Amino acid sequence: MIYSKIIKRFIDIFLSTIGIIVLAIPMGIIALAIIIDDPGPVFFKQKRIGIHKSTFSLLKYRSMKMSTPHDTPTHLLANPEQHITKVGKFLRKSSLDELPQLYCIFISKMSIVGPRPALWNQDDLAAERDKYGANDVKPGLTGWAQINGRDELEIPVKAKLDGEYTAALNKGGFKAFTMDCKCFFGTFVSVLKHDGVVEGGTGTMKKTEGESK
Repeated sequence: MIYSKIIKRFIDIFLSTIGIIVLAIPMGIIALAIIIDDPGPVFFKQKRIGIHKSTFSLLKYRSMKMSTPHDTPTHLLANPEQHITKVGKFLRKSSLDELPQLYCIFISKMSIVGPRPALWNQDDLAAERDKYGANDVKPGLTGWAQINGRDELEIPVKAKLDGEYTAALNKGGFKAFTMDCKCFFGTFVSVLKHDGVVEGGTGTMKKTEGESK
């Protein structure tokens, strides 16, 4: 428990602080590009499920047009591509829209690594995570499921992977640290390869496999 409660929190504060400082200018440029592309708020706040199923406001760069329905998962939108701005498309593909979550990490609402926070109304995902105790750890900027399929994963598969991460974290010590390192460094590879990024995609891996048969 020393790792998950003390060491992991120290790492979160250290990395989020460094990230905010180093990326301050690029983040400012992104904010300006968003406003020029589609005038409106730079940030998008969304109610998400945090540790022990408490809720918090997750921050993202706004990648959708101002006319897009609020609090609706992308996969539930009809033709989600039509709602994404030009800048937003690049931000989502590169995962740069997630950068404002460094602030959420700094104030302890999130961690660098953990299960991605579900929307407040994603009861199906929350219920599946309950089976593995994955709702009882702090959500993360990236996680085990994110480097093993991301948007392409079916909800039961995603929850199972979140459960594997939770089990490793609960063991503490070297096992937990090793899992965090795998997720952290694996994220850079996934982002560069754009692995698992599918607009409106939940469970598209299974659908694609079915279509190919």
